Amino acid sequence: MSGIFYGVGVGPGDPELLTVKAIKIIEESSVLAIPVSDKDFTEPSFDKTGKEEAFEGFLERCVAYQIVKQAGVCVEDKAKLYLPMPMMKEKETLKQIHDEGAALAGKLLEEGEQVAFITLGDPTVYSTCMYIHKRIQRAGFETSIIPGVPSFCAVAARLNMSLVENKEELHVIPASYEIEEALKFSGTKVLMKTGKKIPYVKEKVREHDLEIRMIENCGMESERIYSSVEEIPDETSYYSLFIVKERK
Repeated sequence: MSGIFYGVGVGPGDPELLTVKAIKIIEESSVLAIPVSDKDFTEPSFDKTGKEEAFEGFLERCVAYQIVKQAGVCVEDKAKLYLPMPMMKEKETLKQIHDEGAALAGKLLEEGEQVAFITLGDPTVYSTCMYIHKRIQRAGFETSIIPGVPSFCAVAARLNMSLVENKEELHVIPASYEIEEALKFSGTKVLMKTGKKIPYVKEKVREHDLEIRMIENCGMESERIYSSVEEIPDETSYYSLFIVKERK
């Protein structure tokens, strides 16, 4: 009997936001899938022991894995599937990498292994997990998504503010692309995946005279809160999220 592939959201950073169900699925799964964004790691690899020294660096840099560990879940000895998730936009190269990762995951599922792919936030929101999930699903394997607390909900809670009220609209926008038109939408704009475009984001927010607040590394020890466009530096970590509202 084939195993099940789970996409497991571990929340935005605070280990106390890891759900009971996520913990249950991770503990019950025989294989933990680890996303790796190292540019030199392009082929998936399976470590049956879960302890190979060659992969220690990947585990140290995997924020989702560290959240799970900090929550007290015993994952050190669990078999691990390392899946390359390079930060690039070359579609054909990415397709090949994701195809190979899904193929190895599928082989483990055929052998009856239960695979839990851990991912920051929620698996359905800009998650690398879904690149594998879709391929596994198309191959006919059973899949399941375990939701996690979305980063923008955690940021709004940390800022002690609402995202939307009454008839307001909520727009979730990938800021690594052009945002000129998106900033004209009414309601609240959540800007994610800013990458190196923070100066561009700040420029456009000023042009449209919008209110902006940002949290870097929400829920983590290195968390930083910025309450205005003037406070926001031009370079922040990958885990930075903006909430933009119209001035009242």
